[in-house]
Amino acid sequence: SVPCSAILSSYLLGERLNLLGKLGCLLSLVGSTVMVIHAPEDEEVTTLEEMTSKLKEPGFLAYAAILLALCFLLIFYLAPRYGQSNILVYLTICSVIGAFSVSSVKGLGIAIKGFFAGQPVLQHPLTWILVITLVASITTQINYLNKSLDIFNTSLVFPIYYVLFTTIVITTSIILFKEWVTMTVVDIIGTVCGFLTIILGVFLLHAFKDMDVSLGNLPQVLQNEQPAPVTRDDKNILIEVDNSSIAPEDKPKVCMLNT
Repeated sequence: SVPCSAILSSYLLGERLNLLGKLGCLLSLVGSTVMVIHAPEDEEVTTLEEMTSKLKEPGFLAYAAILLALCFLLIFYLAPRYGQSNILVYLTICSVIGAFSVSSVKGLGIAIKGFFAGQPVLQHPLTWILVITLVASITTQINYLNKSLDIFNTSLVFPIYYVLFTTIVITTSIILFKEWVTMTVVDIIGTVCGFLTIILGVFLLHAFKDMDVSLGNLPQVLQNEQPAPVTRDDKNILIEVDNSSIAPEDKPKVCMLNT
């Protein structure tokens, strides 16, 4: 999503993608590959009863309450005031709501498997709770993502959204499904390093988006540095002030008349 949105927006929407942006796309691909290689395996949850017990755990309930409070704060207070000027407001709303959509998709996947296996999943209340949650979360995500795309650069929206959304999803998986319990130290380090590589790539995309840097003009960019300001000691300043008080002969003189 990160390189595709950046490259397509540069060709289709006329948005500039410089050399550092291309390096950011490459780093995003490398980081994603490292994360996939070291990704944890899902904890086996096969029935809606097991999913219900996971959702009822105190740790996840507290986590969900914090996300809901943060979401309401963003939607009703920060978005009307800072949404038009700060790219993080709308994208944080989409990312926070994404935690509920991912959990709902996981539960509905279990429900669909149970339906084809002949289980009475339609009579289970969790199925309809997950459907309502999924519809509400996806609708909210689409709404605020479109608002962000209408205001800000497309090549910036998707990378930042990817980082925020991935952070929320990883955190949700840790709390809800405890996916990192069975991971080795090597896989944990690999996952963290891959994610930090993605963040570095997105930073290159965002921080240097206005610079005109390419392979062709890279030597000129490196050479055209502003000279450092020359610091002068007090003696030189005093000499200049003293000399400035001596008016040259060819300068016109000003006569002040007091009446």
